[in-house]
Amino acid sequence: MRSKVKTVIALSIIPQVLLVKLASFYPNFIENYYSLGLYQFMSKLMRYVFGWLPFSVGDLLYTLAIIYAIRWVVINRKRAIKDTLNWFQEIMVFVSLLYFAFHLFWGLNYYRLPLHESLGLEANYNTEELMEVIENLTQKSNEIHSSLSLNDTIRLTIPISKKELFKKSINGYKNLSKTYPQLSPVPKSVKKSIYSLPLTYMGFGGYFNPFTNEAQINGLNLLHKFPTTTNHEQAHQIGYAAENEANFIGSLAAMHNDDPYFQYAGFIFALKHCLIELQQRNVPEYRSVIEAINIGILKTYQEEMEFWERYKNPVEPLFTGTWNQFLKANNQDKGIESYSYVVALLVNHFKVK
Repeated sequence: MRSKVKTVIALSIIPQVLLVKLASFYPNFIENYYSLGLYQFMSKLMRYVFGWLPFSVGDLLYTLAIIYAIRWVVINRKRAIKDTLNWFQEIMVFVSLLYFAFHLFWGLNYYRLPLHESLGLEANYNTEELMEVIENLTQKSNEIHSSLSLNDTIRLTIPISKKELFKKSINGYKNLSKTYPQLSPVPKSVKKSIYSLPLTYMGFGGYFNPFTNEAQINGLNLLHKFPTTTNHEQAHQIGYAAENEANFIGSLAAMHNDDPYFQYAGFIFALKHCLIELQQRNVPEYRSVIEAINIGILKTYQEEMEFWERYKNPVEPLFTGTWNQFLKANNQDKGIESYSYVVALLVNHFKVK
């Protein structure tokens, strides 16, 4: 009887994959009944349960899972040859249950309506509109930078602790929800990951745990990146799975924060994405656009590059490549490199505004 149950669970991976594929053709259904319905109840419940704890439950669960997996492999290593069928069956039982839990607790959000549709924005823009937004973002970034530093050549240092930045992160969403009511990650559940060093070597500023709904932040990240990284992971919490959409929401939440350091982080984050897109378009005016930006802001961009350069290693491309393929397998055709859609959202948001 037990073997039959295992067989059923193991084979259930097939109809599960087919059902998820079928669901991907009905984004309106996913949007209304899962992303804005069932998921909102489950995610808030998990944030209430785990959010108040001072440590990351998700990190702890992953640690225990890794230890158990290693132990299982060691104990059952000989069965791979002697009892291959049952050995493989047990692996598929685990894969099937994990697949089910992932999509139930969060994964179906990959197949919801594109963000521009749910927010009533266009998805197209031209270079002229991009240049106009860059000009506005540059002006705002320069203004905030100049108001917070002694002069425009100084790289801005955020005089706020990481713990305090976590506390302030929800403020921007409260203000943003006045325009977009669906963007509200209340209650807060943000933790500094115990895996910060491995995350840095892997090239990640943070991650979202779909099984505990915690936003895990890389504690080694530069301070000026904490606001947008935290808001990015909070965007995942409220059901926006796509990286480009989370980048857009995260930057907006930082811009709408009452704290000027959050605003600064949000504007220079959005500006950087737009500059990358402009550079890819090979626009002749790119050099003059760069020259209009405060030197202190350019030094901040340089600091980011140097930070990640220090942690580059031969294994990093493997992790980023794996994550890139995972994103492509989950309805994100361009994977990690999806700047153009982030920029499209930014351009059309400011155009409507």
